[in-house]
Amino acid sequence: MMSFGGLFTTLVALSMVTPASVAAPASTAAADPCAKIAGKTFSPPADALACMKSFPFNETLRQNVLTVISRVFDFYTFEDYYLNSPPPFQDSTTNIRADIARINRTHYETDFDFNKDVYDFTTQLNDGHTRWFPNCYTQFQNLLPAPVVTLEENGEQNVFVAPDSVEFVSLLGTDFTDFFDSIKFDFRRLAGAKVLEIEGVDPYAYAQRIAETQSGNFIDLGVRINSAFSSYRISGTDFSQRFGDISGPQFPTQNTLTMKLIPVNSTKAETVSVPFLASYAGLPFTNREDFWVINCAANNETNGVDNKGSAQLEKLTTKTRKLAKANIVDVAPKNAVGLPSQFEPTLPPVNGSEGVIKSFILPDKKTGVMFVGSFEPDDFFQFQTDVLATVTEFKQQGVSQLLIDLTNNGGGFVCLGQFLHIFLTGSKSLGSFPNPGFQSTNRANPLAQKILASDIALGVTSEIAFYAADNWAFLSNDTEMSPTDNYMQPPSSRVINGQTFVESQRFLDVCPFSVDIPEDPPFDPSKIAIVGNGNCASTCAMFSTLMNERHNTKIAVFGGKSGLPTQFKGMAGNQVLEWFDIDSEIKTANLKDDPLAPPDLLVSGDFRHNWRIAYSFLDETLPIEYKSELPQFRFPYTADTYNNPQNLWIFAAKELLG
Repeated sequence: MMSFGGLFTTLVALSMVTPASVAAPASTAAADPCAKIAGKTFSPPADALACMKSFPFNETLRQNVLTVISRVFDFYTFEDYYLNSPPPFQDSTTNIRADIARINRTHYETDFDFNKDVYDFTTQLNDGHTRWFPNCYTQFQNLLPAPVVTLEENGEQNVFVAPDSVEFVSLLGTDFTDFFDSIKFDFRRLAGAKVLEIEGVDPYAYAQRIAETQSGNFIDLGVRINSAFSSYRISGTDFSQRFGDISGPQFPTQNTLTMKLIPVNSTKAETVSVPFLASYAGLPFTNREDFWVINCAANNETNGVDNKGSAQLEKLTTKTRKLAKANIVDVAPKNAVGLPSQFEPTLPPVNGSEGVIKSFILPDKKTGVMFVGSFEPDDFFQFQTDVLATVTEFKQQGVSQLLIDLTNNGGGFVCLGQFLHIFLTGSKSLGSFPNPGFQSTNRANPLAQKILASDIALGVTSEIAFYAADNWAFLSNDTEMSPTDNYMQPPSSRVINGQTFVESQRFLDVCPFSVDIPEDPPFDPSKIAIVGNGNCASTCAMFSTLMNERHNTKIAVFGGKSGLPTQFKGMAGNQVLEWFDIDSEIKTANLKDDPLAPPDLLVSGDFRHNWRIAYSFLDETLPIEYKSELPQFRFPYTADTYNNPQNLWIFAAKELLG
């Protein structure tokens, strides 16, 4: 598709504006609404929104943001698929360039209104790799003191206020709970209540509304509906619990949530308007101007850098190569709060459980559990050492079967998913295709072809650039390319929804593994099973897809809407580049002045995009993002399993492994 950048006629003027020169747009308000909430972690949503809406719309900033977004979309691998998304993902159909044009001609009163429209448009692509995050406004999050869950009770699946909601929201501290006490709203009595309606409709219909308009991240509707509800996870290296998208939406645009419910120990339905409270997780500010400088104005971390610079090069060359990531950004600032301690596993953890993986041996003494919270540890190589330590102890203790929990795993380093795949299945199992990853390409738009050609001419290598050829291996023989190989010449092209899509030649990942890969699997492959809630994104989705497509591993999904098919993978792009990353690629290639290049952002924000495609082993013409792959097993959550990982693992081991 042709770049949208030509529609903007203000680029010459924008080129003379620097990020540091953009002050807070003038306000006509008599009082400063930001001063009212300054220093507060929690505030009523209307007060938080008043602060955010105190910055009038600015045309210069609109043109800057839309020009950046439009030109980054030129690199986006899935753009043409959106014109008519294949089943069962039809609800993610849209014309991206028409959407940008609509936003460019829409009248907005405030800068917030404009940025929220861009945020909503990109979020509703349902690709967690491709979203606009305006830091000015994503420091807030609305929180409900009555998070909801979907549970089976007496053979029927219904929505409930989370039975542990009092213990859960109390972990936010007395600043949160005291607010509700001060307005005499008793949220505690709602714990465990059966929810009959939300905002006047069936609660599952409301969850679908949220999934279609707010959740984003996952291309599968069933997964997004599951994301609407509260569930356990690992956040950082700790057990935690998500509020869910119904009870923890991004923006404080809603003051209350009205629910018709039946409280515990009652048979009478009542309608309750539950107040939201807005949470702020940004840096402290004192007034409106402060707020803009701290959260909204571009800073020295907003835009990319030329990685050939000596200071930057010194930072980067501490690694052998840049490490590709595929991850999503969950609702900022903190969608996960600690899991109430009584629901954490009581089993002793085994070796290798200090990081993002928590591993245990179940009471049957034969089932080992690896709860892989993410593939994004602080230490890339320690993750591999932890896996080795865990599996070694499992074998020493006589464990003969393995359960892998991927619940709410947002992805991380691409190569760590490939490592876990090959370590658990053994190198012999890969047969004639020995690479542990997927066939991959990136979009070969004209600027991308210029970047690679310039990198070759400049001698740029994998230590400082992702476009550099020595990041990749040849598809034909799985040997590493040299920095002078141009894998975009000749490019490959095909027609997608009537548009000519141009991509690179296919290539493979080159991954640095620090532990020895076993030739044979440490466990019988038929005795390995995966559980999760479908909220398995990016590297997590690639790992589970590899296990499914190459080894037919048993996979079960918990939760979701009864009767609605739900994928085991939420979204499965092969690699994400943040705005800082793609801007750095352009600057490192000495192409920032190219007419196709996006300008620097004038505001603090991130427009990330899916930069690489992974192709399915089951259909090599189709990205795994669009390959429908359902789990072999579906189970509802129960009151015993929705927030109790150990109970869920014991149940799953019996059902899946016998």
